[in-house]
Amino acid sequence: MSVADAIVSLIIALLLLQAVIRIPAALLGRRRARSLWGAFAAFSLSWCLRTDAGRAVIDVLGVNDLPTLLKHVLGITGICVLLTYVTDVYSSEDATALHIRITSVVRRAAARTSLATILCLAGVFFFALDRSKTAADSPYFMGRHAGEPGLAVYMGLFYLYTAAAAAVCGYQWGRAARHAHRWALRIGLALMASGMALVAVYAVVRISYVVVTTIRPVSLATSIEQENFTDGLLYAGFLLWALGSITPATRALIGRIQSTKDVFGLYPLWRDLAVALDGIALYAPSNMLDGHRAAAFFNTARDVISQFVTPQVRLGRYVTEIRDSIQQLRRRAPADLFVRARQLAESQGHTGADADAVAEAYWIKAALTTLNHPAGAPTAFETEGSDFATEVSWLLRVADAYRRASPDTATKLLVPTTTPASHLTRN
Repeated sequence: MSVADAIVSLIIALLLLQAVIRIPAALLGRRRARSLWGAFAAFSLSWCLRTDAGRAVIDVLGVNDLPTLLKHVLGITGICVLLTYVTDVYSSEDATALHIRITSVVRRAAARTSLATILCLAGVFFFALDRSKTAADSPYFMGRHAGEPGLAVYMGLFYLYTAAAAAVCGYQWGRAARHAHRWALRIGLALMASGMALVAVYAVVRISYVVVTTIRPVSLATSIEQENFTDGLLYAGFLLWALGSITPATRALIGRIQSTKDVFGLYPLWRDLAVALDGIALYAPSNMLDGHRAAAFFNTARDVISQFVTPQVRLGRYVTEIRDSIQQLRRRAPADLFVRARQLAESQGHTGADADAVAEAYWIKAALTTLNHPAGAPTAFETEGSDFATEVSWLLRVADAYRRASPDTATKLLVPTTTPASHLTRN
């Protein structure tokens, strides 16, 4: 495998990786998420057609240079949806700003002209190019058709479209990079802007070369040097763009993984509360295969993975529903139950915040057995969580203590004669 083949394979892998990991967002997200996924999918297929294996799949149709036409059509499609994504992202800014107006105009023009450009490319390809020429005449598409007027029209349309779109995207990402606060986002946007700048230069150089070869022939050595130089620009541009797009996406992926981990950590506590308190949870806990050994696995998978929401949204819902459940339990639990739970935690050697978390877990376990008590004023006790991140961290500690609590914890706490919550409140 040559160095060029290795670079192409790396670019394809990066683009396919982005397309695959963005499938959930494309299915569940807004138009911008679908646009970005569409760009990665189109570009990855376009780059596949630069490989021998990709061309071989299309060559069986028996149409010379058809892989090149399809590669360019997919490239235009990717550029069009990428412009749609960029416009959607920055349309929330001041619509009267010059850079927003320019982007909107270019995107509208691109959307309207993309189909026309594709049709023109197809028309020139089938009716204005000498398709009897093969790789035996020249290994390069532009070399095979050098001097043909149709080539100037064909490549001029494609590269003008590419240059304009790349320039707009690069400008917007460069401007956004200067104002980004997070380093990961700033680096990612800067790489993407640099990549688009190289793609724009690549397109301009290719247009210039087409004009020259249309006016007068060039030597094979010059053609090879041009191909190597412009391919280097294209490879560098797409590598920078792909790596730049992965940088903020990696941060988002890490966030999804962490949120999923937190959801699994809260799930046992959430499920017990949601089962005991009907109507608290937006979606009732799954109850498949009741009594079967595999029930816990399938119910957990259904509750945690299904319902077509992101892990972050599900985590927020779990936190809210756990706190709503605790609020309901406070109206029925004995007023001094938390004091006894704290004393039990301290007697077991827990101190400080650890004792508070264990006490809250014990309180929940015992309070779940008091649901038949009449409702009263809510029992007051201290709990942690001044913001969402702190709340999640605290509830994970409580959930861990709840999971490790012995089954007879509730019995130990409720042995004393209980006093309804409405009669005694601790502040």
